[in-house]
Parts: sequence; C-alpha cells; structure tokens
Amino acid sequence: MVTSPSFSDLGLPPLLVQALRREDLIAPFPIQAAAIPDVLAGNDVLGRAPTGSGKTLAFGLPMLARLAGASTKPGRPRGLVLVPTRELAQQIERALDDVAIALGLRVASVVGGVPLKRNVERLTRGVDLLVATPGRLVDLVAQGSASLEDVAITTIDEADRLADLGFLPQVIDLLDRTPSDGQRLLFSATLDNDVDTLVERYLRSPVSHSVALAVEVPTMTHHLLYVDHHDKPAVVAEIASRPGKTIMFVRTKFGVDRVVDGLRAVGVEAGAMHGGKTQHHRTRTLAGFADGTTPVLVTTDVAARGIHVDGISLVVHVDPPLDPKDYLHRAGRTARAGEAGVVVTLVTEDQRQEVERMTNQAGVEIAAIDVRPGDRAMIAITGARRPSGKPVPVVAPPAQAPKPRTPKHENKSARRAHSHRRRGAH
Repeated sequence: MVTSPSFSDLGLPPLLVQALRREDLIAPFPIQAAAIPDVLAGNDVLGRAPTGSGKTLAFGLPMLARLAGASTKPGRPRGLVLVPTRELAQQIERALDDVAIALGLRVASVVGGVPLKRNVERLTRGVDLLVATPGRLVDLVAQGSASLEDVAITTIDEADRLADLGFLPQVIDLLDRTPSDGQRLLFSATLDNDVDTLVERYLRSPVSHSVALAVEVPTMTHHLLYVDHHDKPAVVAEIASRPGKTIMFVRTKFGVDRVVDGLRAVGVEAGAMHGGKTQHHRTRTLAGFADGTTPVLVTTDVAARGIHVDGISLVVHVDPPLDPKDYLHRAGRTARAGEAGVVVTLVTEDQRQEVERMTNQAGVEIAAIDVRPGDRAMIAITGARRPSGKPVPVVAPPAQAPKPRTPKHENKSARRAHSHRRRGAH
C-alpha cells in the first residue's frame, strides 16, 4: 500500500515543518510533493498548475529553505517572486510570512497602489524573499532603491497571466538583471507561445510537473443555463441568494456595479471588485468575501486575477467569457484542493452559438438546460432560492469631526500681527 508523503518526507528543514504543523499543514498537495524536492535539489522547475492547486507553497517553502542561514543586504533581496497582481503578491506574502519568521527570514511585497516611499522603507530594512509586481519593481530598480544582483532563486508565478496583461517586457528586463546562473521556477496554468519564450530563454533543463486543469477536475461540474434576457436579473438574484460563497463574473466595470446594486436591492449581500475601485475598497471587499460576511463577489476578469479564496462552491458567468482560457481561469476559482464545485454560464438566445463554440474549445464536458426564475433544475444545480426582497442597508462611511472654526476677529488679529512681523523684518 502506497502512503502519501508528509512535508517532513520532502527534505524541508525541521523548523519549517514545525511551523507548518502549527498551522495544521501536514500532508502536501500533489504539486507540492512533486516540486519541492526538485527545487531543494537546485533544479529549475516548470510547473503547469492552476489556481487552487497549492503552488504557492510548492515554490515558497523550498525557496525559503534555500535562503535560510545567510544574510541579506538592504535593498538586495536574495529570492524573488514575480506575480501579475498586487492582491496575489500580498496573499503570497501572508501565506509565507509565519514560515519565514520560523527560519529567521523576512518576506515582503512591493506592489503598485501602495506609496512608493513605503516600498523603499521596507527594502531598506532588508528583505530576504521579495514578492513583486513587475511595474513597481522596475520603478524601484530604476531609482536605485532595489538591486537584483544578489537574487539566487526566482519564481515567475501565473506566467500566462503576466503575458496576458502585457507584463512580459518588464519581466524580461527584471530577469536579465538577476544572475544568469541563478535558479528559476516558472508556474503557469497554460503554456502558450509567450510563456514558452520565457521557458526557453531563462530555464535550464527544467524538471516539469503538472496537475489537473479545471477541465480535468473530477469534482467540478459545468452547466449552461439558457435564460431569456428579461428573466436574467431574477435568475441572477435567485442564484446569488444561495448559501455558500459565490463568485460572479461580469464583463465590464459598469456591469459589475449594476449587478451588485440589483442584488443588494433585493436583499443579497454582494460586493463589487473592479479596477475602478480604490485599493482600500478592494481590500475590504475581499476580506468580507473571505470571511463569509459578504458571500457573493461580483468581479471583472482583470480584478479577479489576484483573488485566491478557499471555499468558493459556485462560479457564475453572468456574462460568458469570450475566450476558452478565460473560462478555465474563472472556473479554477472553485473545486480547489479536492472540494466539489459548480460552474454555470448564463446564456441568452443571441449568445448560444458563440458560447457553445467557446466551451467546446475549452474541452469541458457540459450540460445545457433552459431555465426560468424558480426553476427546479436550476435550484438543484446551484442551490438557488428566492431573495428576501429587503434591501441591504447602505453603511455610511464614518463621519469626520468638523474642524474647529477660528472666530473672525481672531483671524484679523493674526493677520495684523503677521503683517507687523513682516514689516519689522525689512
């Protein structure tokens, strides 16, 4: 009988294994069990792994293990992780922080949307493992606040998304600034031409590991729900009223706000995520979704690329994706770590042909039915139920205390005194 390995079987330092045990992390996911020994051995690694496969620890743990026991100079990290979004960078930092502390190491993220001065101050204090978005790190290197000359090991995470967002020129610029003999790891859900360029240019005889994509996950089911255009808002509201965490994808920022307003008007706690929201709003909304106080998250594709939240049991394409790769990325938000998940796509009459073509290209086995509000089959698939109809109260931001007003006669006295001082100075 073959038993699954534990983290202690993979060659990780005992202090690191103990830190994982304190977080109830005992058994590694498949991508972790496969990749960690190769990274520890100093090999370059190419990982084909989607969101939710456990890839953060697959590269993060062995990177920390290889960095342990040496010192880092201010502004000169020894480990580097490049990611496409600030949310992903910050989540990787949180995931690795406690483990790093156990080894006496420091992890930090530098991202856009945060004051540059704060990034500079953090680098000045010394960072062993730096997690960064390419644009911000290019700026820091250009102004002399960061040097990559000491980077011994680099991970390119979500390489396909870095390519999709147009970051490859910055990624190439940054990799060219790291030592040519450094160890490199690359993780991507798909390996298309742009990603192949990075692999061929920067990875030396990489060891390849692969885990199932969304199309191959046995615990994930896919459904097309054909709906009349006039019924669609009511169908969306009933699906959103289900118990459990639901993520809904909408094509535009305006569409996200429209859907959220409609849901909250009928009693559904829903939050909006898109590029037009402030970083504070995005952080607060994501925290509410993660802890379940806001069980429905409505988002655009771009805003969702940094979302890594466990326990999402339903993905809804309110607006169908145009590209099969986007379909698979959206679907990968559910059925993570062996859990069950459902993916539904709402399709109006004018979208049928295009959506059927796209899902065929994605390679998913998919069932299609016609639905209306209150439909029993829809309820069975999604857990939909009628919303309460009571609007969600709007919470006003905390009021600021009014500034004390200076009496007019005091203002005049102050101006006269200032005028006398100015005349006396000449």
